[in-house]
Amino acid sequence: MKYIVIGLTIIFICTALTVGFFFLKNFILNMIDKRIGRFQSELIENQIRETQNMYNQVRGWRHDYRNHIQNMKILLAEKNYAKLDGYLNELAEDLNTVDTVIKTGNVMADAVLNSKLTTAEKASIKVTVKAGVPDRIVMSDVELCSVMGNLLDNALEACMNLPVEERFIRIYIGRIKNQFYISVQNSAGAVKKIDGKYVTTKSGDSHGYGIFRIDRLAGKYGGYVNRQNEEGIFATEIMLPLKTVDG
Repeated sequence: MKYIVIGLTIIFICTALTVGFFFLKNFILNMIDKRIGRFQSELIENQIRETQNMYNQVRGWRHDYRNHIQNMKILLAEKNYAKLDGYLNELAEDLNTVDTVIKTGNVMADAVLNSKLTTAEKASIKVTVKAGVPDRIVMSDVELCSVMGNLLDNALEACMNLPVEERFIRIYIGRIKNQFYISVQNSAGAVKKIDGKYVTTKSGDSHGYGIFRIDRLAGKYGGYVNRQNEEGIFATEIMLPLKTVDG
């Protein structure tokens, strides 16, 4: 009887510990999700502001070109063809600048990419981009913006910690076979690893949530994240399956 009681007591304790661990794990994950939710809201708000700035620039260009048309009409009426020709050449150069806006086929992705590229330009970061978002991506637009925003924010911050002449970001977004592929490479200084995993070197209350969010989203859709570094370069690759034609 004594051994039966001891056995039952051990079983009870093990069961209590298991249940306690389960609830503790869920509690911690819920807390993390809430913190990520707040962090994500701030990220989206920042991206909305950046997008609004870009649209304000576009409106400014539209206003300027109305004036340009009026000026050209005046030159044409005056038959001042030489000056009109010079004016048109200047506009052609300006249009080349306007046309550098990245077009991926996804409006939300365009907004994030172009706002981050504007930030990179102001920080004298050399950026090369080849980007096209395929149809049938499994992520929602908000999730896609979250991934891209986090990746590019991390790349921008890493670059800004380096001398101007060493700053660069390389972006490739597209389809490889039946997978959605995102690659971001950037110049970087020292990186930090714990238990073989890369962790952020940022300070502040929201540090690390970007990396956690990217990993959670990739796992949610059966994709994977590959991070690598070598001297002076940090690279992140994300591969996600595309929806089937029937899906």
